Amino acid sequence: MSNLPTNYATLVSELKERIRGARYKVSLLVNREMLFLYWEIGNTISEQQKTEGWGSKVIDRLSVDLKTEFPDFKGLSVRNLKYMKTFAEAYPEFGQEQLAQIQNIDKQDNTIMQQAVA
Repeated sequence: MSNLPTNYATLVSELKERIRGARYKVSLLVNREMLFLYWEIGNTISEQQKTEGWGSKVIDRLSVDLKTEFPDFKGLSVRNLKYMKTFAEAYPEFGQEQLAQIQNIDKQDNTIMQQAVA
């Protein structure tokens, strides 16, 4: 250990802080995206009920189909889908406002970074 550079401890400390910061940003991004997804699902259900006359049996079936396709994705129960619908109806402007904020934040945060899809 005596062969380490004199600034090694500082470098390790800085890298740890960068990792913590990145992990924090990732958790915020995931939470933001999930909240927006829940609103979108709820809004879609609400709109379908208004335009197509969906009843509770369709939501029951939707829950089964989504859980079958995404077995590791928790939160697709009938109860949660109804909560998502209630959320979307309680905040009808949420989707547009959040999408604009997400796009704006993404532009600010990633101005010097390559897009992940590259």
